[in-house]
Amino acid sequence: MDSTEGIPHTGFHAGSFSAKDETRAAAEAARRRVRIMSATLLPPLPPPEPVAAPSARLALKTDGTSRGLLDGAWWPRSRNLLSELPALTDVLDPLWGRITRIAVNPRHWPVIPRKVPVEGHIVKVGWFTPQIDPHKLLLLSFGTGRWDLLVIPPETGAESAARLMAAASDCDGPPLTASALIAADHARHGVSATDQPLDPDEAWEYEGGASAVSAAVPRQTGPPDRASRLIIGM
Repeated sequence: MDSTEGIPHTGFHAGSFSAKDETRAAAEAARRRVRIMSATLLPPLPPPEPVAAPSARLALKTDGTSRGLLDGAWWPRSRNLLSELPALTDVLDPLWGRITRIAVNPRHWPVIPRKVPVEGHIVKVGWFTPQIDPHKLLLLSFGTGRWDLLVIPPETGAESAARLMAAASDCDGPPLTASALIAADHARHGVSATDQPLDPDEAWEYEGGASAVSAAVPRQTGPPDRASRLIIGM
């Protein structure tokens, strides 16, 4: 007896499946060619343009005889040293030599990193509560000296910031501490850059005395032989 008896043969052909497969393959190849051709017609996307970081806003004393307790003023855009310090050193390194260390009072800095990477090197960060005015930044340059900058609170308005920058970088200005300078501007113009009160030493100095507290590092007398004031980033 034939072993295939009872098995339907309708549609069964040895070449029927290969023909369908060839048809499907041809259709898929055509679709791929269309996709490839469509993709090549799209223009390439332009590379993203680098976004330059905003420059530091500074006013510096630059003559040969620096008088007073400050060498200028810095108006940062935030209280984040990691993001603000690189722009500051970009400006100061060519003027004062490589800045290697800074020190702040922690009152107005919520986070104080031990080290901050800047262009080409690392700046070490320290903090001291009694020795440093809360509104001052102390900078040390490798093999050169020390400078003290008034730190204008980031939330200060442009008009008040401009006055404070001019006062801090004026070589003929009074020998006020950073906090006393801010308090004096508030007393004259009624616009407060900060709500923090002066401590006794700062209040005494604001009234004409000399500071009873100073850091142990000697101050630099100032960059020589330039104009009396250098305004940057305004």
